[in-house]
Amino acid sequence: MNQYPQWYYDEFKQVGVDYTDLQEVRAYDICMQKLRDIESEFNSIQGLINIKDTDLLLEIGTGTGELALKFSAHCRKVVAIDVSKKMINFAKTKAEGQKKTNVEFYNAGFLTYENYDEPYDVIVTQLALHHLPDYWKMIALRRIYGMLKEGGKFYLRDVVFPSLILDYDSYFNKIINDLRKSAGDKLAEETEIHIREEFSTLDWIMEGLLKNAGFCIESVKCDGFIAGYLCKK
Repeated sequence: MNQYPQWYYDEFKQVGVDYTDLQEVRAYDICMQKLRDIESEFNSIQGLINIKDTDLLLEIGTGTGELALKFSAHCRKVVAIDVSKKMINFAKTKAEGQKKTNVEFYNAGFLTYENYDEPYDVIVTQLALHHLPDYWKMIALRRIYGMLKEGGKFYLRDVVFPSLILDYDSYFNKIINDLRKSAGDKLAEETEIHIREEFSTLDWIMEGLLKNAGFCIESVKCDGFIAGYLCKK
């Protein structure tokens, strides 16, 4: 791993929920199994990108590896990274249990992962970029751009706040209360932590960061405060 200057952002520092705690990782995995529809997530991304069996794919912020394992059945090779070592170890165990041989897991993130192989055809990241402040998001997006082949696709899905809200107090209170009713206290409390301590940004800033990094934004889909961007190098 490269040596970085003292002023470089420490992306391994936990912000929000502590996923260096194995119990939190297990709880996260159980929660995601209930809340996520991996088949639907894959189909949505596949409909946008048309991942091929010859493609080399990178997933940044893989968590416990569910989507990476799904991708692995449809492309040549998947490299999946996460800044939580406990998450990566958990994901490796899953892959071994499923006898997946074309998935590699590494303990790294947006700012520290180094690709020494060929450029990627596809890079995907979901609900991870918000762990970085805006300046470091820009650095991360420029690094992603540099790791893609010409014409390669980048799919970003994350919490992005709409900029036309007039009363953010009411907006966030409604989000938290609705989550408490639909998904329970734990997810509502984690959302409070997210809003208070993490670095989700506004829609116009995110689009500016993507364009500054060199990407052409081909499509944007917003569902409340979750936005998905399909970009091309």
